Amino acid sequence: MENKKIVAFVCVHNSCRSQMAEGWAKKLGSDVLEVYSAGTEDYHEVKPLAVQVMEEAGVDMSAHRPKLLSEIPESVDVLVTMGCNVHCPFLPHEHMEDWGLEDPSGGPLDGYRVTRDMIKEKVIDLIDRVKRGEL
Repeated sequence: MENKKIVAFVCVHNSCRSQMAEGWAKKLGSDVLEVYSAGTEDYHEVKPLAVQVMEEAGVDMSAHRPKLLSEIPESVDVLVTMGCNVHCPFLPHEHMEDWGLEDPSGGPLDGYRVTRDMIKEKVIDLIDRVKRGEL
């Protein structure tokens, strides 16, 4: 597939869920997706426990850092919000969906693992829909 779909995973701080989604999408869908993640507010780090649980699953996020919307393309094919319950600034897109994921930040390590695995399943579904031409 030569025309990759541009996908952006957006959250408030771009420090946990959207970073995990970016990690999974790059690992599993780089043949069909051009992947970005960003936040609506500045934050100082990717949550260490998010990095840890992704490494457990074989996804290296050591080079990831929180990014703002201004650091990603101005228009995307697919916009995925994580379920932050905040109004997202408008980012032009062809398709948008909200994954409604609870933020595991501040909770136990197992909560991060549950979120990681839920995100993996959602990313696989997204990749499959792109491959089928549905997105």
